[in-house]
Amino acid sequence: MTQSTKEHWNTIYQNKEPNQVSWFQEKPTISIDFINKLFIEKTASIIDVGGGDSLLVDYLLKAGYTNITVLDISEKAIAKAKNRLGSKADKVKWIVSDILDFKSEDHFDVWHDRAAFHFITSQKGIEKYIKGLDKYVTSNGSVILGTFSKTGPKKCSGIPITQYSEDSIKALFEPLFKKESCVEQDHLTPFDTLQNFIFCTLKKQ
Repeated sequence: MTQSTKEHWNTIYQNKEPNQVSWFQEKPTISIDFINKLFIEKTASIIDVGGGDSLLVDYLLKAGYTNITVLDISEKAIAKAKNRLGSKADKVKWIVSDILDFKSEDHFDVWHDRAAFHFITSQKGIEKYIKGLDKYVTSNGSVILGTFSKTGPKKCSGIPITQYSEDSIKALFEPLFKKESCVEQDHLTPFDTLQNFIFCTLKKQ
């Protein structure tokens, strides 16, 4: 993503309320369900990539998880999330970065990405993302990936995305990550439109 992309997202998060953007969820049910099905310890390290001001972190904290990182390209989005959480924000590690520029000493048992990966449309960028996954996800760790499906939108916030199917995700990530399960979900936006997503759990081999 370019500097102009960063400015694009900062402008959106600065000027719009959470329920004025298409990706808003009052409760990120499918992400929570996928995480619950991993049966991980509450001390497991979890990163929410492109988390923005998503409410997933609120639910993870409420569920008792103690090692949470939220990454987003927009400092405005992270500032909103911190403000919403108040003193609880101190329990979370916050990172402002383009995921393709991300560098860390930390490694993660769970890598959650709802609707960030599909913005990476170049082969070079996709390969770099997968290389980062391989580097930062722990041995036997899990990736929860949510993207627009083949019947979903072709753009988000005016930016072209890459649509995926269960087969294309499997082909892209194996053999480094084995597909365990995939489901499609119709996300109802605050504007009463439907966006079809595909969510998959991948296990590092």
